[in-house]
Amino acid sequence: MYQIRQNIRVVAALVIRETAARYGNKPGGYIWAIIDPLAHVMLMTVLWQAIARSPLIGTDFALFFASGYLPFAAYQGMTSFISGAIKANRSLFSYPVVAPIDAVCSRYILQLLTSVLVTIIIFVICTSEPAQFGSIKMGSVVVAFMLATLLGLGVGMANIALFNKFPVYEKIFSLINRPLFLLSGVFHLPDSLPREAHDFLMWNPLVHIIMWFRTGIYSEYRADGLDVLYVLEWTFLSILVGLTLFTMSRTLREDRN
Repeated sequence: MYQIRQNIRVVAALVIRETAARYGNKPGGYIWAIIDPLAHVMLMTVLWQAIARSPLIGTDFALFFASGYLPFAAYQGMTSFISGAIKANRSLFSYPVVAPIDAVCSRYILQLLTSVLVTIIIFVICTSEPAQFGSIKMGSVVVAFMLATLLGLGVGMANIALFNKFPVYEKIFSLINRPLFLLSGVFHLPDSLPREAHDFLMWNPLVHIIMWFRTGIYSEYRADGLDVLYVLEWTFLSILVGLTLFTMSRTLREDRN
């Protein structure tokens, strides 16, 4: 019990430290966390309003893009933030009470809270259909969003070990990750694409997460091809592989010594 309380205190202290390092000691630091996703949603809204009469679901372009971009950003932001957890806190591992997993846990908590806050604010700002919030299925929205962050956690932990072991992999991962935005159904509906394109995109678990998230926003959206079990399997596998690589990494043990 004492060890658990000690770990909680360490993680809480690291959350405060990470918050100060990332956003500064002033509340204004959080503004940039809101401006970035808001700018992406507004840019996509302006571009698509110029070439289309209405979004693929509903009548609000901004709400449609936000419903795709925000769960994707939750995954991508988590992966990136977790991947740098060891490098940013390496100097702290000389203290016996601080372990590498504490740094990961603190970053997950901070990124999760930030993503939730930003998502709520962006939805309120973007939508011109406030009545839409009355029909939201919170269960689908929350579960899909949490799975996006957990998938990012698993990939991030794997990246910590792989980046340290194979430096070239960091560049390879960056190249692979760039087109992911276009292949995850952020600004289109996979079930509205030709069958060949639809079947190809459905291998991407993020496509299913975004579809699942949108079923909670739009009651009329049927999400053809959504496989909840596939998402759960990918999330569980990513955490299992990530945690295994993380705990077995000799580099992390050497960093702490």
